[in-house]
Amino acid sequence: MTAVRTVLRRIGFYVLVSLVTAFFALPMLWLVTAPFTRHPTFAVRWPDFTLANFRALGDDPNALPSLYNSAVLSLWTMLLTVGAAALAAYALSKARVPGRDAILYLLLLLSSVITGTAAMVPIFQLMFRLRLLDQDLGVILVLTGGLLPAAIFILKDFMDTMPRSHEESARVFGANSLQVFGHVVLPNVRPGLATIAVWAVVNVWGNFLMPFLLYRSPEKQPAAVTLNTFYTEGGQPDLALISTFALLYSVPVVVMFLFVSRRYGFRFHGGIKG
Repeated sequence: MTAVRTVLRRIGFYVLVSLVTAFFALPMLWLVTAPFTRHPTFAVRWPDFTLANFRALGDDPNALPSLYNSAVLSLWTMLLTVGAAALAAYALSKARVPGRDAILYLLLLLSSVITGTAAMVPIFQLMFRLRLLDQDLGVILVLTGGLLPAAIFILKDFMDTMPRSHEESARVFGANSLQVFGHVVLPNVRPGLATIAVWAVVNVWGNFLMPFLLYRSPEKQPAAVTLNTFYTEGGQPDLALISTFALLYSVPVVVMFLFVSRRYGFRFHGGIKG
């Protein structure tokens, strides 16, 4: 009886795993097959291997440019977030700032409680008064401000693991603070910088609310907003364009994940090995 129960448990476990896998795999399978089907539906079926949907998507004046807009927003937001977070995390990690832990946790708490949805009215008013509505700079600054608290919190852990002796050795040889930061600190926390960079790009790439709120020109909208505009004249979602655009929209994230996974593998951790 014990052997039978063990076999039944294993069968039940594998059936459960198979069902969960199918639950997550079917949407991915639809995403891969629907763009190559002439008239896709919500059901997964064998594709027609046609490129008509891609040609129709190319006729949309805002579809492909919106991918470029998303890339610009993601790149600049990532650079600002990584740069500012590195400086702030280094200062909070190495300098004796009174109440630094309280400040850090307060920033993280506020960034979690006051989300973009709760703060969208004051953010809109602020951008309006600064005349940054419908400007890339305004959207980049807002997105960077939303990512910075968590980025500083994450990167500080990487900074804390670096021994102070490395910095002291560099200063003995005449390095100033900027040289210590650039030539000693940053190379040793590269996994942390890569973590923040990927995290920032993914967050900006999929962000819908702030670009939708702060942009007024359709030609400036990123892909996350443009994806919400593919409807037929009757108000029904155009599955052909949606699936095709969604496939193109997901490719950069997948490529970035594969690159980072191959570059760092399981070494996504902080610290220095002696």
